[in-house]
Amino acid sequence: MWHIGLCIAALVVISITYWVYKWRNPKCNGNLPPGSMGLPLFGESLQFFAPNRRWDTPPFFKERIERYGTIFRTSLVGLPVIVSSDSELNQMVFQQEGHLFQLWYPDSMTKVLGKQNLGSLHGYMHKYLKNMVQNLVGHASLKKMILEVESVTTRHIEKWANQETVELRTATADMIFDLTAKKLISYDLEKSSENLRENFDDFMMGLVSIPLAIPGTAHHKCLKGRKKVMKVLKNMLEERRAKPNEANTDFFDYVLEELKKDDTILTEEIALDLMFLLLFASFETTSLAVIVAIKLLTDNPRALKELTEEHEKILRDRENPVSGLTWKEYKSMTFTFQVINETLRLGNVVPALFRKALKDVKFKGYTIPSGWVVIVCPPAVHLNHENYADPLDFNPWRWKDLDLTGASQNFMAFGGGLRFCSGADFARLEMAIFLHCIVTRYRWQLVKGGGIVRTPGLQFPDGFYVRFSKKDKHN
Repeated sequence: MWHIGLCIAALVVISITYWVYKWRNPKCNGNLPPGSMGLPLFGESLQFFAPNRRWDTPPFFKERIERYGTIFRTSLVGLPVIVSSDSELNQMVFQQEGHLFQLWYPDSMTKVLGKQNLGSLHGYMHKYLKNMVQNLVGHASLKKMILEVESVTTRHIEKWANQETVELRTATADMIFDLTAKKLISYDLEKSSENLRENFDDFMMGLVSIPLAIPGTAHHKCLKGRKKVMKVLKNMLEERRAKPNEANTDFFDYVLEELKKDDTILTEEIALDLMFLLLFASFETTSLAVIVAIKLLTDNPRALKELTEEHEKILRDRENPVSGLTWKEYKSMTFTFQVINETLRLGNVVPALFRKALKDVKFKGYTIPSGWVVIVCPPAVHLNHENYADPLDFNPWRWKDLDLTGASQNFMAFGGGLRFCSGADFARLEMAIFLHCIVTRYRWQLVKGGGIVRTPGLQFPDGFYVRFSKKDKHN
C-alpha cells in the first residue's frame, strides 16, 4: 500500500509544480515583457498595496522599473498585468481606445462605481453620456457658474477663519461637495434628512483595495457607502418623477428629461450610476488636489508670493473692487495654472490608469497578450528625471512655455485620448477660484498633520490642520 500512497504524493507534487510553472510562465504568442508573476493567486498584490510615505514613484513601480525597464509584467489579485511607464506605449494605449485597448476597472472599483458607470461603457453609449456631462461642465456652463463657485468658496473659507483650527482635508471635501451636489441634484445638507457626504468618506481608500467584502475592510465600507447613496438617489428620482421641477435647475432634471424621450438609450440604472460617479469624481479628487496645492505652497514661500501677486493684481485692475470674478480674469491666471499643473504632476492624485488589451499587441519586441490588464503609471512618468528636471521639486515655473490644459506623453493627470476626463476644466476652475479666494484674503499656518501616505491612493492619515487669519486690507 505504501507504494500507492507514494505514487499519489508524487502526482500531487508534480501537479503543483506544473501549476506553479504555468503560473510563473504564462502562455504568450511572442515575448512577454520581463517581470515576476509573484505568488500563485495572490501575485504581487501585497507589494502593490504596501503603504508608502514619499512623493516619489511608489516603491512597487520604482523597484521594478529599475530591475526590468519601463514595461514589465506582474500579477495583481490573481490577474496577469502589464505595467507601463513608457511614454510611447502610454500614448498608444490612450489613442487606440476601442481598437487595441479598452478601459477596465478592477472588480473592487466596478462594484463601487456601478456596472453601468460611464467608465465601464464603450462606443456610442460612452460618447452619448460624455456629451451629457459636457452640458454640465463644458465651457459655456463654466462661464455661467464662475460667480457661484466663488460665492460657495468664499462662504466656506470665512467659516474656517472663525474656527481655532480646521482640518482642511475634510473641510475642502465638504466645500466642493456642497457646490457639486447642488449643481447635480440640488442637494442641501441643511435641508436634507440624509447626509450624503459622510458616505463618501471611505470611498478613496476602498476604491483601489484588496476586494474582500469582509466587515471592517476598506472595500466593505466602500460598498456600504455606495448602497446608502444609491438608495437616496433612487428615492430622489422617484420624487422628481412624481413632482417634476419645471425650472430645470440641475443636472438631475436634464437626466430625467432624457429618460422621458421615446427614443432614448438611457436607462434608469445607467442614469443612477452616472449621478453616483459624478458626485464622487467631482469632489473627491479635486478636494485632494486642493490640499496638495496648499501643502506645497506652504512649503514654498517663493511660489506662494508670486501666486499672491498675480491674484492681488487682478483685484487692483478691477473697475469695481467689489465685483466678482469674471471669465476674462480667470483666463488671465497664468501662474495659477502653472501651480495647478505642477500640483497635479507632483501629487499624482490618480496613481494608476487601467486598460485591457482587446487583442495581442506587439510593441518594442514585446507582446501584450489579449485579455491582459494594462496599468499606465502616471507617477512613474510625472516623476521621471528624463521628462522633468529635478522631478521631486515643486517648480511651477517649469510650465512657463508648456501646454497648461491638455494631455501629452509626459503629462496624464486627467488621462488621455477618448477617455480624457470630462471634468478636467471644471476641476481647474474650482482649484483656481479656491486659490484666488484664499491668497487674496487670508493667511494660514499649519498646526499639525500634513504627512502623506499612498496605498496606492494618496491620503493624509494624520489630517491637515490649519489656522486661518484674515489679511489686513492695507497689506
